[in-house]
Amino acid sequence: MAASGRGLCRAVAASPFPAWRRAHTEARGGLKPEYDAVVIGAGHNGLVAAAYLQRLGVNTAVFERRHVIGGAAVTEEIVPGFKFSRASYLLSLLRPQIYTDLELKKHGLRLHLRNPYSFTPMLEDGAGSKVPRSLLLGTDMAENQKQIAQFSRKDAQVFPRYEEFMHRLALAIDPLLDAAPVDMAAFQRGSLLQRIKSLSTLKPLLKAGRILGAQLPQYYEVLTAPITKVLDQWFESEPLKATLATDAVIGAMTSPRTPGSGYVLLHHVMGGLEGMQGAWGYVQGGMGALSDAIASSATTHGASIFTEKTVAKVQVNSEGCVQGVVLEDGTEVRSKVVLSNTSPQITFLKLTPQEWLPEEFLEKISQLDTRSPVTKINVAVDRLPSFLAAPNAPRGHPLPHHQCSIHLNCEDTLLLHQAFEDAMDGLPSHRPMIELCIPSALDPTLAPSGCHVVSLFTQYTPYTLAGGKAWDEQERDAYADRVFDCIEVYAPGFKDSVVGRDILTPPDLERIFGLPGGNIFHCAMSLDQLYFARPVPLHSGYRCPLQGLYLCGSGAHPGGGVMGAAGRNAAHAAFRDLKSK
Repeated sequence: MAASGRGLCRAVAASPFPAWRRAHTEARGGLKPEYDAVVIGAGHNGLVAAAYLQRLGVNTAVFERRHVIGGAAVTEEIVPGFKFSRASYLLSLLRPQIYTDLELKKHGLRLHLRNPYSFTPMLEDGAGSKVPRSLLLGTDMAENQKQIAQFSRKDAQVFPRYEEFMHRLALAIDPLLDAAPVDMAAFQRGSLLQRIKSLSTLKPLLKAGRILGAQLPQYYEVLTAPITKVLDQWFESEPLKATLATDAVIGAMTSPRTPGSGYVLLHHVMGGLEGMQGAWGYVQGGMGALSDAIASSATTHGASIFTEKTVAKVQVNSEGCVQGVVLEDGTEVRSKVVLSNTSPQITFLKLTPQEWLPEEFLEKISQLDTRSPVTKINVAVDRLPSFLAAPNAPRGHPLPHHQCSIHLNCEDTLLLHQAFEDAMDGLPSHRPMIELCIPSALDPTLAPSGCHVVSLFTQYTPYTLAGGKAWDEQERDAYADRVFDCIEVYAPGFKDSVVGRDILTPPDLERIFGLPGGNIFHCAMSLDQLYFARPVPLHSGYRCPLQGLYLCGSGAHPGGGVMGAAGRNAAHAAFRDLKSK
């Protein structure tokens, strides 16, 4: 999938890059026959779960199928000398408590915060100017208003109120992320003691209600309405609305006109880094460096992490309790609990003996919506893209907009909807929505001198093409060429700067990273698959019908994104159960 091109940057020898990723996987004393807990999958949530369990005195082993840890939060050198955050590529949602509890800064985590953070170049000539207009947004509200005023003075005046409105909703949602959802099963079927205990899970919901107060109906609309309806009530200029709408559909097989798309928008504005609300940043060394820091925290306290150890089956004793796992090579590893960082589908439909799970539960898991629109393209270039709307500096040094999420084909929400409709017809979008990021603009360690790594998060691409046709090399290349053609219109010379590329369609994301349907969230972040219902109703508290088995990945509450909350929450649930025994 890597294609070579003309390269002008300084030649470098290929580093043994994947080798250092194994640094944390040398388990002390090798594989043991028994642990207190086993974690399936060394994605960031699995590593977080292991780190918390180990700190609580639970002897924990993690088994990873691939040769590298991190799951989708991984750094890989696909083109020699260029280090890509191959799947996930930005950090914001990581829970502050995890950052502190696991001492990630002490374990080497370094961040590059982005300001400005969003850049949307236009193709049209604005107000008679020879240079196309663009919309640049950052943390300076006065500067944001000045930028927005190019398109609408009214929108510029309203924007601070919109930001305040969304910030309040993010504050209300925030407490819900760090606790299990309300235990409806305990309310319905539990003993009196269980029902009383489950009342404590209502506290985050009550706190959210107090924060929203009398504006609860307006906020309810944000969560349930199409994001176009919400944005139309605030703004009139399409470039601003389309820029904001990208966060409502990114990673989701939905249109801005789809009801409920507002929640995904919220999911992308409720984060923060180093105390700065809503901040997004790049991880020094790529996203794999975050996974390394979490792994270092876990192993420092005694956890064991093994790569290239595929779990084939969850073992269950005759009494219907988990007793460990069986590896692909036949090795049996016993444990009191098993936490699965894999998707709900893999966990319950492939790894768990079906006879121990209710048919109704299995049916609901099999019906989860896992559709994904994403094709991720990682590109090595020998110079920075120079946009018509913001030409490069004479010596090609990064300018403020190069550190941003750069939104292409996003001048109008209609463009986004049309791109979605193409995919509904089984076709890759004719004008794909493109989020272009250049992490090397802030982190020069990722590429040789003068060169850069470019992340292209594109949509919409269906998992299966029209007529039931599967993706092949020709289809991949044709789509990537289409994306490059689009970029070329905004930044002439981009195609000539390409040194190599790595194309990951939905089936590739599924095959390499275990993402069902290529879905970065494990299953859709739609209202019918959130909170009480994630992954399915009555089983949203990380536990499942099989005693001793827990779900700790993105398919559990609160969902996808590099957040770590599911891993932390599941670890605490498993620890409470171990303690009660």
